[in-house]
Amino acid sequence: MAEQANDAVNHPKHYTSHPSGVECIAITEHYDFVIGNIIKYAWRAGLKDGASKIQDLEKCLWYATRAVEREKHAKGD
Repeated sequence: MAEQANDAVNHPKHYTSHPSGVECIAITEHYDFVIGNIIKYAWRAGLKDGASKIQDLEKCLWYATRAVEREKHAKGD
C-alpha cells in the first residue's frame, strides 16, 4: 500500500503508519467505543509524535480495565 501524506484531520500519520498498511479505524469501527479504544491504543503504541509507547499501553490497560468492570457489572458480579 502506498504511503499516504500526513493529514492530521483525515489520516493522521500515527493511524496510518502501521506495518500492515491498514488504517486503525477500518478495524475499530466494528467494535464499541471502549473496545475500539483498546485496539486503537495498542495499534498506535509509540507511533504518535511526542507520545511514549508506555503511555499508549497504559491507556490501553485503562480501557481494558473499564471493559472488564463493565462486563462484571452487566453480569451482576
